[in-house]
Amino acid sequence: MKTLLLCAAAAAAFATASIAAPAGAPALDGARIKEDIRILSADDFEGRAPASKGEEKTVAYLIQQLKAAGVQPAGDRLPGGGRAYTQDVPLARFATKGPVNVSVNAAGKTETWTQGEQIAIRAAQTGIDRLTLKDVPIVFAGYGVKAPERNWDDFKGMDLKGKIALVLVNDPDFETGEGDFGGKAMTYYGRWTYKYEEAARQGAVGFLVIHETAPASYGWNTVKNSNTNEIFDVIRKNPSEAHAPLEGWVQRDNAVALLKAAGLDFETPEEAGADARVQAGRAEGRHPFHGLRDRRPEGRLQERGRRRAGLQAP
Repeated sequence: MKTLLLCAAAAAAFATASIAAPAGAPALDGARIKEDIRILSADDFEGRAPASKGEEKTVAYLIQQLKAAGVQPAGDRLPGGGRAYTQDVPLARFATKGPVNVSVNAAGKTETWTQGEQIAIRAAQTGIDRLTLKDVPIVFAGYGVKAPERNWDDFKGMDLKGKIALVLVNDPDFETGEGDFGGKAMTYYGRWTYKYEEAARQGAVGFLVIHETAPASYGWNTVKNSNTNEIFDVIRKNPSEAHAPLEGWVQRDNAVALLKAAGLDFETPEEAGADARVQAGRAEGRHPFHGLRDRRPEGRLQERGRRRAGLQAP
């Protein structure tokens, strides 16, 4: 896989002073909100992408609406006095140049994954201009969550240095709607941004999120369009503290096939778990998946974990 770090760019962010609503202010107008959404989502706004003409139109429209609402600007100071409605925020822009080549070996069988189809690899954001990984083991790490205040650690006992972590999207409560993560409502631990940050903290060389439409709340096309095009991030002093060299998503069916080759069933209840766990443990060098373990001190395995990995607590 080859990636190329491109240029740093600047983008505008809004900075407006908060104002108290005047007495007798009208209630929110649903029709007005829909009209704003219709305008901003129109094709000629080009998705409102940073560093595009669509961004310029979006900023101009929002400034116009703020002025009409009587909001006073509190952004950057202007040369002639006063303030702007925007504030310059330095951003880094990253894009992939050239082909992205991905092949995966499981149980002696090698498959090639196509960028944007089976896998969506993001442009590297760690300051490197090329990334080549060879014979790197892939480790299944549950939800990729370390939350000590919620008594949860998917990485307990794992050493991810030099490895690629494969994790479920969302957080541990999505399937059952109950638990230490607030039920169906996604916490930040369920966001892919958190998972990438945690991968960097764990020292992983790569991190792949298994895409499923329901827990992600969007389809594969959104993943593809968001991850295989230009990527923007704030300029960081130490980008490797927030990003692993390789970050991306993998289609559910392809992840399921890999798990199956490693002796793990994504859907089967825990009855099949013992044999799968032994196989994965004895053949870690050939089957680069760890079985899902209960990471909580009290030893209770979440139902979703059982269904997804086919394992029971040891």
